Amino acid sequence: MKISVLGCGRWGSFIAWYLAGQGHEVYSWGPAGDYSYEVLKNTGKNEYVTLNEKIRLTCDLEEAVTRAEVIIISISSQGLRGFMKKILAYDVSDKDFVLCMKGIEIETGARLSEVVVESGVSSDRVAVWVGPGHIQSFTQGIPSCMVIDSSNPALTKKLADGFRSELIRFYYGKDLIGTELGAAAKNVMGIAAGALDGCGFVSVKGSLMARGAWEVARLIKAMGGNELSAYGLAHLGDYEATLFSEFSHNRRYGEMLVKGEKFEKLAEGVSTAAAMKKLGKKYGVELPITQTVYELCYGDDSVSAKERCLALLTGLFARDTSTEFYY
Repeated sequence: MKISVLGCGRWGSFIAWYLAGQGHEVYSWGPAGDYSYEVLKNTGKNEYVTLNEKIRLTCDLEEAVTRAEVIIISISSQGLRGFMKKILAYDVSDKDFVLCMKGIEIETGARLSEVVVESGVSSDRVAVWVGPGHIQSFTQGIPSCMVIDSSNPALTKKLADGFRSELIRFYYGKDLIGTELGAAAKNVMGIAAGALDGCGFVSVKGSLMARGAWEVARLIKAMGGNELSAYGLAHLGDYEATLFSEFSHNRRYGEMLVKGEKFEKLAEGVSTAAAMKKLGKKYGVELPITQTVYELCYGDDSVSAKERCLALLTGLFARDTSTEFYY
């Protein structure tokens, strides 16, 4: 396949590296002057991967978009709608789009595939690629499982079959709502896990895993998806990589926040917590863990984050007793 990966940060550079290694013709695009792009341009590598010499690195968006059969996007989720306006300046009617990114648009509560469709791309040509795995593990040859989902089963199968390898076993997704929401929500749980680490409450992560997945399952169901998706690769399957790994940006963000330290990299769970809070209100679903993460990230900073975290955790444990599962 002729593939263009738009975005050459952490995941974008890995996706380009991975697909070139599977024999695909790959372009890697980044905006001129962008730090991630300039590092790759000047050195041919970053802290995660060394680019295959077969990869064409470019800052020309028109070149990257028009020559591709498949356009993979890996950028910050909140910038997707504006970025789509730039892409749609060119004819993309015959292109398939794959979103290798996780999040929910804060202003609208839209899933990322919805943002692309609302921008003018046919829903039959939009897919998402999500699931567990860290670049640092993949580049060491440690395999994992991931999922590709779309409202178009034929596209799902084409991409999963075309991208599979001994390094990544792909599954066919059949619930785009649940897959996208679960993938985004796991970053919120990652921040919660990091906050627990920062407070020294590592053992509470077991409860977080169980209650967090159930919380997300209820929201998925309310939004029209299959609640079982919360227990699949996109959400629960990604917990190890998000709630426990030293490489997880969201877990690290939560831990450093509670310790009063500043995390300099992107933690998508911050914006996702705000978006999920709105969705919970819209669909009438109680989201206590999400609400707690939102208050931790956006709350009164006149009180230390650790004090806020301890108070919020006390509040969670003081909630009225209820049955574990209710429908």
